[in-house]
Amino acid sequence: MIRLQLLGLAAAAALLATASAHAADGGDKAAGRTLVYTCAGCHGIPGYANAYPNYPVPKIAGQNEQYIINALNGYKSGDRSYPTMRAQAESLSEQNIKDIAAYLSSLTPIK
Repeated sequence: MIRLQLLGLAAAAALLATASAHAADGGDKAAGRTLVYTCAGCHGIPGYANAYPNYPVPKIAGQNEQYIINALNGYKSGDRSYPTMRAQAESLSEQNIKDIAAYLSSLTPIK
């Protein structure tokens, strides 16, 4: 009986340690939710298209977390070129980017 309790305690401790390590390395959805207010102005409007050049603005809700991280880092570094996105990304820290990606990837995609 004591062995079973110790085994259960060890398993719970291992899960807690894994969750804590992931939270430290990954993004915080709650923090990301507060950071995406400027994103929704373009990416959250169904059917919204950019005026010039004319193209549909991609929907980012539900997008893959690593894709969002890569895209924002690409805009931040200048590897991706779109002036509005570069200006937005330059103001973000690495943790901000992870937080935004964690939040957006957790959402249901907009159709």
